[in-house]
Amino acid sequence: MTAAVLLGLMSSCGETKKNDAQDQSANAAQEASSTISGEYYYSEEGAVLKGNTFIYAVTMDDMAKALGDAIAAVKQDQYDMVPVMVKGIVSKNPALDEGQQVWEQIITIQEIISIADKAAEADIKIEEAK
Repeated sequence: MTAAVLLGLMSSCGETKKNDAQDQSANAAQEASSTISGEYYYSEEGAVLKGNTFIYAVTMDDMAKALGDAIAAVKQDQYDMVPVMVKGIVSKNPALDEGQQVWEQIITIQEIISIADKAAEADIKIEEAK
């Protein structure tokens, strides 16, 4: 009977350690996630999030497309950027390791927090020659 109790305790301790490791992993991912405000540009070829001190490439996934679809109604022309607030994870862009010329950091959007109701003012407006 004592061996059975000891075996049961050892088993439950192992599960507790496993659950603790999973909780720590989930907490680390949540801590790495940040709320970021910037101007969002989306096209089928790529997306960027630009702030005052950064420009991030955007992981082209369902969240990037959903945000692209959401800002489409606000844009006046195809090159407009729209102010947004998102929650996401910023990391080193893996395309850098492949020798591609890309933005150094990439954001994977996890949550769309807000979208402005008008496009950002362009710093420089480029007009097509007529």
